[in-house]
Amino acid sequence: MTRLPRSLSSSNRVAVLQSNYIPWKGYFDLIGNVDIVVIYDQMQYTREDWRNRNIIKAPNGLMWLTVPIHQSGRFGQRICDAEIAGSHWARKHWKALESAYRRAPYYEQIAQWLSPIYSAVLTNRLSILNRCFIESICAYLGIETQIVDSSQLELVGDRSERVAHICSQLGANCYVSGPAARSYLDETVFSSRGITVEWFDYSNYVQYRQLWGEFFHRVSVLDLLFMCGSESPSYMKFSSLTHHSVKE
Repeated sequence: MTRLPRSLSSSNRVAVLQSNYIPWKGYFDLIGNVDIVVIYDQMQYTREDWRNRNIIKAPNGLMWLTVPIHQSGRFGQRICDAEIAGSHWARKHWKALESAYRRAPYYEQIAQWLSPIYSAVLTNRLSILNRCFIESICAYLGIETQIVDSSQLELVGDRSERVAHICSQLGANCYVSGPAARSYLDETVFSSRGITVEWFDYSNYVQYRQLWGEFFHRVSVLDLLFMCGSESPSYMKFSSLTHHSVKE
């Protein structure tokens, strides 16, 4: 089995997230609210989902940015095995972001570190690409949570058992989950291991100024960054729970 991350303690707060492309602000709030986040890429890749696409606000309304994926003939293709089809999409996505946000107050500041990622994509693996964006955005926001790949861990049991076992391997005493998991997560599996379950609340976000019409919360976090820059944590929840500082 692969060596576990260093500096584990018995007071770790852990979250488990699937790999998403340029996720919305709630994704990063959950990351910022824990000590360790596991990117669970051994799960089945789902089409027309957040794994390879997200939404931005554009002059003509909400717009999907989708990373094209080779369609595998294998049943149950995992997220970590999903291959990106070509590289033409990167230029297209950056042009869309440029068109949508070049009038935004912090366009130049964000473009300085974001544009090079799009102009020099060095992988054909979706999960690696997504992690590159996730790590870069966390770095800008000052989120220092440790990111662990699920491939580093032993994955056994059914859905709840598997997640609880992941938490045990990481020395967790608290598992923090999004509210959607309430419908299937068995909390007794965690309590039997001495792990509490905490449900993260995505409600009551404060609105910020957006371009292009009516306010919409569930767009890529890039919308917030372009519009608010170093003030972005003021419109997020992790800043009220931690003491990170945004990097200029």
